[in-house]
Amino acid sequence: MVSQPLKATLPSTEDLPCSDDTPVDNEDQNLLPNLLLFALTLLWAERLDWFFGVDMAVYHTTGVSPKVPVVPDAFLSLGVERKKRGKSRRSYATWEENDTVPIWVLEMVSHRPNGEYEEKLDLYARLGVRYYLVYNPEFWQRDRHQPFEVYRLEGQTYRLQIGEPYWMSEVGLGIGRGRQVMGGIEQEVLLWYDPQGQAYPLPDQVIREMQTQLMVERQRAEAERQRAEAERQRAEAAEQKAKCLAQRLRDLGIDSEQV
Repeated sequence: MVSQPLKATLPSTEDLPCSDDTPVDNEDQNLLPNLLLFALTLLWAERLDWFFGVDMAVYHTTGVSPKVPVVPDAFLSLGVERKKRGKSRRSYATWEENDTVPIWVLEMVSHRPNGEYEEKLDLYARLGVRYYLVYNPEFWQRDRHQPFEVYRLEGQTYRLQIGEPYWMSEVGLGIGRGRQVMGGIEQEVLLWYDPQGQAYPLPDQVIREMQTQLMVERQRAEAERQRAEAERQRAEAAEQKAKCLAQRLRDLGIDSEQV
């Protein structure tokens, strides 16, 4: 627990970046955590003592500096306000949350490994995160791990757990994989489960919201691709124009390097 004198010297989340501005590698890194968030919003609609963050900076005092955050793909904290003092959070600083650290963290591995099995595992253990889920559906063989791994903090060490869906007693939810049609495409997703190991069904409202988000993400990606292509064509046209101009100068006996 951070002492009151130390808290007084710590920065406010109003002055700290909300993320690390690192772009996600693929659309699932936005889709799957938000799917869990929307589902939880309906499952725990009557509860006001939890917060679920997606790609949000978590600031803490167990690292090299309280200004250097860790940014999970998703995290869940219990015993905190849904809206901090009635407002949306820009980031999550443990010293502003009564020293409450996330109880559950999700990291999704993509084609660029980011220390999910080494540095981040050690960091979350020091921070005191009870459950750490590493989801690695595509590159688990490359990394010599399983596609779905849940680690539970026992003492100061994480122990790999067995079984899926995995029941998290302190959370009151299970977590596991399932199949769902999203945006007209069936794919593997992460789902919440009940104590009997049955997946909580995704209401039509959640599916519609996620389909809309998926469409927006695809449109954004296509717009970015078109922008990059237009920029490439503009650069090529400018280069070609410069070559033609240089050739015309040479034809006139003028050294373009001297112009």
